[in-house]
Amino acid sequence: MDKASKKYCLDLTEEELLKWCLDNGFPKFRAGQISKWLNSGVTETSRMTNIPASMRQKLDEDFIFSEMKIIDEFVSKIDGTRKLVYLLPDGNIIETVIMRYKTGLSICISSQAGCKMGCSFCASAKAGFGRSLTAGEMVAQVLMAQDHIGEKIRTVVVMGIGEPFDNFDNLLEFIKIMNNPDGINMGARHITVSTCGLVPKIKEFTKLKLQVNLAISLHAPNDELRRELMPVASAYSISELIDACRDYVNKTGRRITFEYSLFNEVNDTFACAEQLSRLLKGLNCHVNLIAANEFPGSPYKRCVPKRVDAFRRALESKGINATLRREMGTDIMAACGQLRRSKEEERAGQV
Repeated sequence: MDKASKKYCLDLTEEELLKWCLDNGFPKFRAGQISKWLNSGVTETSRMTNIPASMRQKLDEDFIFSEMKIIDEFVSKIDGTRKLVYLLPDGNIIETVIMRYKTGLSICISSQAGCKMGCSFCASAKAGFGRSLTAGEMVAQVLMAQDHIGEKIRTVVVMGIGEPFDNFDNLLEFIKIMNNPDGINMGARHITVSTCGLVPKIKEFTKLKLQVNLAISLHAPNDELRRELMPVASAYSISELIDACRDYVNKTGRRITFEYSLFNEVNDTFACAEQLSRLLKGLNCHVNLIAANEFPGSPYKRCVPKRVDAFRRALESKGINATLRREMGTDIMAACGQLRRSKEEERAGQV
């Protein structure tokens, strides 16, 4: 079978595995055994010890198994945060970050190899766009990481490389797989999805009334500044975005989170805090302030601590719930996609 037509193992449904077993003369109980291995993060048939060798060989012939792999790992000496670099079957590279909190391990996964959104402050935007990930490749980041470190991951954040709502159908399938009570069985409220503000998809997501947490990358309180930071703001005004967010809260009963990265003397002024307070007034929300990391070539500087604190206090004085996100993995650039670019350039030089 041509590799391009093969399906990745973690994109296979139990029904597809069952049909494959029956079509190839294998007992149907084998489908459950294979699913159990896959749901535990084992994606190499050689490790499926209760599966006959002839069956493992046939699986490798018909589907893609071990071609997605962890090719590098960086561990923070500050707080133990881990960044895993994955090589996809077609040569694209993505990153995943594992963070430890008091409540357990959380993982931040990528939804695309690269990003089309072009945010001016994001390292991923400088690295170009490869393709969207399949649902199975998104699931693999969680399960392979869990298998790699030998510890259960409690929460998943789809906030890594890529725009999740630009990969909407695969995102929904990913949530379905993670939430399956007969499979991985991760509760919907343990999954958070972040979007830069694709308004039509927010509306579509709202209609589904999922219990998944929704986060909006806002980063500015007005259209002019937001367009400077985020090209998506030219397509959807901030009033359209906030209206969609209010509709989401009203129809789902869920609180929404706004991610707001602070850049020194750009969007961290008292005037910005005042505008943001007025924009979010009466909305059941939480503002997650981020002292943004710098990266080579970025036109923005990290917000100094006193300005961060002043901005937070200004929001709170207006009744807006705001906290400063805890920094993790700063010594391994845990919050950016710069490694992907360097790894792809490194591999290109070896070809």
